[in-house]
Amino acid sequence: MLHFIKSRAFAVPMMAGVLMTAVSPAFPAGQATKLFTIVSEKDEIVVGLTKEDAALGSDAAAIGKALRERGSLTVWRYAVRKAKDGELEQAPLSKISVQAQGNLRVEPYATPLRVVPAE
Repeated sequence: MLHFIKSRAFAVPMMAGVLMTAVSPAFPAGQATKLFTIVSEKDEIVVGLTKEDAALGSDAAAIGKALRERGSLTVWRYAVRKAKDGELEQAPLSKISVQAQGNLRVEPYATPLRVVPAE
């Protein structure tokens, strides 16, 4: 009986941790702007969709498909900066065009920082 109690005392917190990991979203709750990493042969950049392309959703596969079909996408390049309150945040740096040729993959990008929406 004592063995059962010890193993259960260990299993319950472990199972709770597994469940929390399994159901946690890739993006923080309430974060309206979804960020992605575009990886090319030379570098990788963090981007957010423009308002026009926000209908593509938050699926990296759909964004990759749209990039291949259209040949290019206009996105906001994001970078880390210090906000007025002193906290770090992900903020739009500049609007750029990403070409399909030379890009290897699109990945969701999760950040613990506050994300500033592009205007």
